[in-house]
Amino acid sequence: MTAPAAPPGTHRYGPAPSQYAELYLPAARTRPGTAVLVHGGYWRARYDAGLGRPLAADLAARGWVAWNLEYRRTGGPEGDRGGWPETFEDVAAGIDLLAPVLGSLGLEPGPVVVVGHSAGGHLGAWAAGRHTLPAGAPGSGPAVRPAGVVSQAGVLDLAEAGRLGLSDGAARELMGADPERDPERWALADPARMLPIGVPVVALHGDADDAVPDALSRGYARAARAAGDPARFAWMPGDHFAPITPGTAAWEACVDALSELTGARRDRPGAAPGRPRGRGGAARPVY
Repeated sequence: MTAPAAPPGTHRYGPAPSQYAELYLPAARTRPGTAVLVHGGYWRARYDAGLGRPLAADLAARGWVAWNLEYRRTGGPEGDRGGWPETFEDVAAGIDLLAPVLGSLGLEPGPVVVVGHSAGGHLGAWAAGRHTLPAGAPGSGPAVRPAGVVSQAGVLDLAEAGRLGLSDGAARELMGADPERDPERWALADPARMLPIGVPVVALHGDADDAVPDALSRGYARAARAAGDPARFAWMPGDHFAPITPGTAAWEACVDALSELTGARRDRPGAAPGRPRGRGGAARPVY
């Protein structure tokens, strides 16, 4: 691997403090696409883009262009507060900014794949389905359409996350309304309700993850495939944070999925369905 040619550059897509993305360019581009990194943290302000920086640096060192995206989150200060619709508008605008920024540098993005962890997995899958949203909905009319999504323990079923009350009601906090009182709002924000989207999604989940139920990944992949989308679920070794820790087998599984979705590497043969025993080795696909 080679080191990035320069420190990341910061690019703003709005006036709020959290409306920016960091561009990591490799010294020599040896992979055919761009990774958009969307961090997790149950959409809350105490978690930020710092979670994605080690991943962006690692990908740039491997030859990828990496776009580490920040967005407004719930619980933020006045003028920088997210939720519905601000968080969604930010993710949409931040991804769309990628094309003009790279264009100004004389670069083509190639296939764009969103790599999202936890709540970032939800936002990544939602972003991949923006083209299905009705005109006027937050995030509709994308300028950049992702070619795929790598979901790292993603909250891929927003309604189910709300029903379960995960992380002290984080999904309802994000949406600012109960799904029973505003079902249309929830339908526009929930990737599990946007199917089919025609975009491949690889839903990876740690075999020791106790923060996000694996049923949210498995159920999404099953529903997506039933709707005709090229989605799949696979176990990866480790806990909730293993896939955002470079050097772990879980992170390598994410890099493999990114390569798969951009055509940089042929997909590996699938393994028999089921939870893997032990925590070593690469992800085991379940189709």
